[in-house]
Amino acid sequence: MIRFFITLLICLSLFISPVIAEENINIPTEAQLQAGEEIARQAIEATEKGDFIQAEKFWTELINEFPSNPAVWSNRGNARVSQNKIAEAIGDYNESIKLAPDAPDPYLNRGVAYEGLGKYQDAIADYQKVLELDPEDAMAYNNLGNANAGLENWDEAVKYYHKATELAPNFAFASANESLALYQLGKKQEALTKMRNIVRKYPMFPDMRAALTAVLWEEGKQGEAESNWVATVGMDSRYKNVEWLKEVRRWPPKMIVALENFLTLDN
Repeated sequence: MIRFFITLLICLSLFISPVIAEENINIPTEAQLQAGEEIARQAIEATEKGDFIQAEKFWTELINEFPSNPAVWSNRGNARVSQNKIAEAIGDYNESIKLAPDAPDPYLNRGVAYEGLGKYQDAIADYQKVLELDPEDAMAYNNLGNANAGLENWDEAVKYYHKATELAPNFAFASANESLALYQLGKKQEALTKMRNIVRKYPMFPDMRAALTAVLWEEGKQGEAESNWVATVGMDSRYKNVEWLKEVRRWPPKMIVALENFLTLDN
């Protein structure tokens, strides 16, 4: 999971390079700062609409105007990751890290990009750097779980997902990831209990509705499984696409098999 470098967008003027500030060159005017904040707002709005191409254009415009601002580099990287332009995104994160080496967000986002390339050890190194900077960053723990899952270190993945939920009890995806990893480890009843609890708390969470479908079908509870499936596809039809589950959502292999069994019998 990537994260917007929001804190540095609050006031673009706070993040003018110290060298530039001392030399008193290219310091943005108040009008430029206000225009930049408006472009940033439009970029975030485009992102929320799923228009990542336009979002990238807005962030590029901001980079041209404020090249010393680490936030705009990191956020353009996010727009590029969303378009699967992974190598270009990593270049943006590298620039952001160069400008703000003590800011956790660019490391977190670069880690996600490394995961997209299957470079899980590099991702782990970035997430550990995030935790060095902020030991209570729940998303970094969740992403450490994801990277370890990519390496099929399922016990480690469960440990990190659980830590994320301890730090952020309402972090639904971390709880979901923990339940999926528990299922992969063969702890099916523990996984099922956790899935039920998540759906009870977040009834509009399609990921867990889909997972419940697979597990309940396997348990012979066909009616309940089918009911959860209707709810799932009503919220997010991507769960019908097994390749998406494997490559994008990255469900564990045993969960994929369980849902495939349901889909085969359901069709």
